[in-house]
Amino acid sequence: MKKSLLFIFTVSCMLCCYAQDIKNNPGSNHGNRFEQLGTILPTPNEYRTASGAPGPKYWQQRCDYDIVCELDEPNRKLNGKETLTYFNNSPDILTYLWLQLDENQHSTKNNSGYQGSSFMSKSLTERDLNGMSGVKEKEYGDNILKVTNAAGVAIKYTVNKTMMRIELPQSLKPGQQFVFKIEWNYNIIERTKYGGRGGFEYFSEDGNDLYTMTQWYPRLCVYSDFQGWQNHQFTGSGEFALTFGNFKVSMTVPSDHIVMATGQCQNYPQVLTPVQLTRWQQAQATKDVIEISTLDEAKAKEKQKSTQKKTWIFKADMVRDFAWGSSRKFIWDAMPVYIEGKKVMCMSAYGKEAYNLYRTFSTKAVAHTIKTYSKFTIPYPYPVAQSLEAANGMEYPMICFNFGRCEKDGTYSEGTKNGMLGVVIHEVGHNFFPMIINSDERQWTWMDEGLNSFVEYLSEELWDNKFPVGKGPAYKIIDYMKLPKDQLEPIMTNSENIIQFGPNAYSKPSTGLNILRETIMGRELFDYAFKEYARRWAFKHPTPADLFRTMEDASGEDLDWYWRGWFYGTDACDISLDTVKWANLGTEIADSQKKEDKISSVLVAKPILNSFDDISKIRNREDKNIVFATDADLSLRDFYWRYDRGLAKMDSTPFSITSSTVPYEDFTAEQKIQMAGGKTLYELTFSNRGGLVMPIIIEWTFKDGSKQIDRIPVYVWRKNENKVTKAFLKEKEVASIKLDPLRETADINEANNSWPLVQEPSKFQLFKAKEARARGASAGNNPMQKEIK
Repeated sequence: MKKSLLFIFTVSCMLCCYAQDIKNNPGSNHGNRFEQLGTILPTPNEYRTASGAPGPKYWQQRCDYDIVCELDEPNRKLNGKETLTYFNNSPDILTYLWLQLDENQHSTKNNSGYQGSSFMSKSLTERDLNGMSGVKEKEYGDNILKVTNAAGVAIKYTVNKTMMRIELPQSLKPGQQFVFKIEWNYNIIERTKYGGRGGFEYFSEDGNDLYTMTQWYPRLCVYSDFQGWQNHQFTGSGEFALTFGNFKVSMTVPSDHIVMATGQCQNYPQVLTPVQLTRWQQAQATKDVIEISTLDEAKAKEKQKSTQKKTWIFKADMVRDFAWGSSRKFIWDAMPVYIEGKKVMCMSAYGKEAYNLYRTFSTKAVAHTIKTYSKFTIPYPYPVAQSLEAANGMEYPMICFNFGRCEKDGTYSEGTKNGMLGVVIHEVGHNFFPMIINSDERQWTWMDEGLNSFVEYLSEELWDNKFPVGKGPAYKIIDYMKLPKDQLEPIMTNSENIIQFGPNAYSKPSTGLNILRETIMGRELFDYAFKEYARRWAFKHPTPADLFRTMEDASGEDLDWYWRGWFYGTDACDISLDTVKWANLGTEIADSQKKEDKISSVLVAKPILNSFDDISKIRNREDKNIVFATDADLSLRDFYWRYDRGLAKMDSTPFSITSSTVPYEDFTAEQKIQMAGGKTLYELTFSNRGGLVMPIIIEWTFKDGSKQIDRIPVYVWRKNENKVTKAFLKEKEVASIKLDPLRETADINEANNSWPLVQEPSKFQLFKAKEARARGASAGNNPMQKEIK
């Protein structure tokens, strides 16, 4: 059973990676790119339907955890014991269970053993040297002390690198549950020295640690209908596949620590001071952010360093994981936000190093994220959402760890601020993808990072219309799409096999969804279908096919051509305007003046813009129903909101979109002649040089200065995927033609998009312009500091 499942899965992966090469009509100019995906997608069944919805017999496993642990701060060690209750909801009989031991990533004995190429560098950091030497001052990784059943009888287990197999005393039948216990400990890694997602950061100036406890306990692997056990080793890149369950966690830490964790604290009266408890109660109904643990209190605790202990108890239901942060350095603030009438406590914790940034923005960015993601997906279901500053960027249910610290004088650069806002929105957004819509990160990084980056982009756009978004606008993926084929891989590539990890798993999927929303489907159709996907697969385990099928099923749009090209392929969009023919029509068709231009006109220099408003920014700005966060809450307008950056403005000339009401062919010859008087007929020829089919967007600029846009749906390429000729009748003479004027399709060669031909800036000019923009927005450029001085 196991071998057959793995074989089917392996074949499916191979089909996914090479789907763009599977042609229905090889050697022909049609019948390939628009064919249905067919057998490339898995066969629908009673667990997952052809519509993309869970089937009538859909099932998934569950595991509940009761964990007791203690942070040994002097020795930087964590000791723990846990009781696990595993529910077999599958139709299969299980004889063993697989658990993840992610801390073994740092072990010199039990790490995954995966290695990549390495090269000599002109400069090496301490982390580089530590990684190359492989030598650490102590042994890291999980130390399993005991595994027993509920009665305390030892159970046989096997550790295989970052995975552990528990051999069940007797077969676990469908509908049964199994209770077992594990005792363990491990040395906590210095994350800033050795890397990793969790560990501690040491602050030499005040001699304190900040702990981010992630992937910290042995946890169940996913057993699913489409794969069986997901027990692929953890190498550090492909993240996690996890089972939903209920958690009760008791954490004993130094008594002056503040603990932030997944879920809700059960014993604030026992762990907070009376003043802090009063502030917490006030925060439940506040209109603005309230500090529960203040800056002055955190500074005082940094110096005192209590040796006493306190135990914090948290509970969380229906979550796939549990993480926590602990430090005496934490300042903690909170405010509520209401999602469809339900209160969600938005909170932040951070050291004094990040105070001026996080105190102003973090919790309000958390609230903004929860509200916007709820609008585009499902209402946020959890009672808490938190952002912790930890010089990191990592996500867990109801809690995430982010970066963004101020200068010594409390100022910060615009780059630091925008980076901080971006990472908070992104990591808080992960509550939806994959913490709720629970995809398999180990296999498909893009299903959480790409989808989350897309909704992050939508949220950033709604924070401030001038926010410098990165992952979403089509024109920002062009440099990646231009790369040679041997430096690219399809989005549908296993997480461990990706070379260009950021563009492939984050930016390209996000951009692809934005192109669907703004250019191919339209906002209304896309938003409905995307919300339906989120609704169908909330608290379940979706696969790529479930997303693809749901988007088509809920919208009524055939998108197989798009999945094939953008997700399964590496072709780029390069639509060339090859020829322009025109005829000035009089009262007699025969007297028409006919001309042809093969795009060889005198070159006109194209200016280099320092900024570009993509179509989303323009539409958001024109939508009177949208209120940006920085307009709704004026406290978010800091120095940089007002600071004049001197960026060029985008031409905002209004466009009209043409539409036909009566087919031209329905008129008589006499009517055609009468209609054509004083008009001009244009015939444009386009070629598909990049391979990826896309809609053709044409901007006409007339001699009187007015503009008009025609949008030709992608299906114009159906009968000839390489070349299209299209005729247009215009009432005014055309001065120039430009394809994709708002850069919506990620066209990699804008030099062949215009008539008369426009000279593109040289690579050197583009480099200098990009360098100037980077200097202006870099973290080191701090005009706030200069203003104060």
